[in-house]
Amino acid sequence: MTERPPRPEVPLTGGEREILTSLLDYHRATVAWKAGGLTDEQGRRVHLPSELTTVAGLIAHLTLNEWFWFAVVVDGEEDTWEERLKEDPDAEFRVPPGTSVEQLLADYGKQCARSREIVAARGFDDEVTHKAETFNVRWVVAHMIEETARHVGHLDLLRELTDGLTGE
Repeated sequence: MTERPPRPEVPLTGGEREILTSLLDYHRATVAWKAGGLTDEQGRRVHLPSELTTVAGLIAHLTLNEWFWFAVVVDGEEDTWEERLKEDPDAEFRVPPGTSVEQLLADYGKQCARSREIVAARGFDDEVTHKAETFNVRWVVAHMIEETARHVGHLDLLRELTDGLTGE
């Protein structure tokens, strides 16, 4: 994919929910753009000293973060990754052989859709407690904007090193 796909517009004025959720959706769409159209080999290619920092690994990491912060923390779902991450703190970056970039992006898209539903059902001031820490939904959305945007920067670099694609 060499052309920039349309991404959600982030309003310059409007309510807090509209601006923050649009900003998160913009970064989510940028993840899909930066990873879209790559072969599985390209998605797993190691360009940096860390073997964990691959396009495929970052998509898997972002998918896990979407699930954890929205489904587990906000919606109260059981954390089925907790033990695995105790054994290997980087487990989500280790994509199983045979998992395609296309499948990773599809899983990410499904998780983002679920996250949107979870956020839509709650107020930004709603508080949730996870492991003795209390968060409001606003903080979780803001945190996921930061998390996603940070990794979009990584994906931007990896994509340029992979095939030269650049662009905001």
